[in-house]
Amino acid sequence: MTEIAISAKRYWNYPETWIQFWTPQLTITADYIASNEVWMMMDKGKPIAFGALSRIEEGYELGHLWVLPEYIGKGIGRRLFEHILERCKILNIHTLRIYADPNARTFYEKMGAKTVGEHHSDLLGDDRVLPIMEIEL
Repeated sequence: MTEIAISAKRYWNYPETWIQFWTPQLTITADYIASNEVWMMMDKGKPIAFGALSRIEEGYELGHLWVLPEYIGKGIGRRLFEHILERCKILNIHTLRIYADPNARTFYEKMGAKTVGEHHSDLLGDDRVLPIMEIEL
């Protein structure tokens, strides 16, 4: 899963120093899987995408949603996200928060999410702004 996340992040041509900075966040451990709901999509036995639902202080967030670059644009992310939304409904989750990569904002908007704020972080001296999005279920 870590390889999927890093490959997907590299798809957006971020500087390699940023990728290295993000690697701990993109590393999926056994503890992470045990503590969150995680789903993987396969193609002929090959892992191609995964997503995770995480409990946070304010409710629930999309912990991860990554698709291998060669599968981007083929509906894989949409199907995985729809699965996560169905799981949210089963768990009686009414709002799903998403700290979106700016490149994924349009995807989440198409899926019905609305921007509700911004998250600013220092990325090796640069001010990185992530849209905070929510989808009501």
